[in-house]
Amino acid sequence: MFAILKKEINSFFASPIGYLVIAIFLILNSLFLWVFKGEFNVLDYGFADLSSFFLLAPWILIFLIPAVTMRSFSDEKKQGTLELLLTKPISHLKIVLGKYFGALILIIIAILPTLLYVYTVYQLGNPIGNLDMGSTTGSYFGLLFLMASYTAIGVFTSTLSDNQIVAFILSVFLCFLFYIGFEGISEFTSSTFVEQLGMSYHFKSMGRGVLDTRDIIYFLSVSFFFITITKLNLNRETK
Repeated sequence: MFAILKKEINSFFASPIGYLVIAIFLILNSLFLWVFKGEFNVLDYGFADLSSFFLLAPWILIFLIPAVTMRSFSDEKKQGTLELLLTKPISHLKIVLGKYFGALILIIIAILPTLLYVYTVYQLGNPIGNLDMGSTTGSYFGLLFLMASYTAIGVFTSTLSDNQIVAFILSVFLCFLFYIGFEGISEFTSSTFVEQLGMSYHFKSMGRGVLDTRDIIYFLSVSFFFITITKLNLNRETK
């Protein structure tokens, strides 16, 4: 598994992909948070608060993570190397986990520089340090679990086609559905249960600064589900 993980990370940074992902994520967030006028601009908001970042980041990641994961298995299929990979003396689960954690680590690396936003807003507070660190910490944990779920979805969709664009579109659709789709459906059905099926509900819950085990179990369950069906898809490839 670690050999595959290392190979995935090396392949990201051996090509422009890894650098582009990190640069695009940071540039887009920085432009909306510090440059463009509007509801996301921290300086215009008037409060020492990072809520605009945590409102914006999930939407950027909906497109960014599928762009990273779309090549995971699609490229292997297109190049005809998937069969060779599956015949190696390593379980299919370890292959999936190697691909999964390789993509997830890249996204985490892209997130790390945003800790500078926390320091900046912390210093901009009046008085200095007037920042709700509990809410900020909870939101970062929520973002981490959200990224883990998006990545699991992206790796799964990459097994469905040898066309990376198709894998990208399917991943964006499923991430959108799980993040905000159930919330939209709940507005028509007036069902809190349907709303709780969506990632947005649990992400916002963690953003309040309380790490509820129900929210953690939800995100872990989504990740586990898509990793499992990814493995099942690989099993079918060998038959």
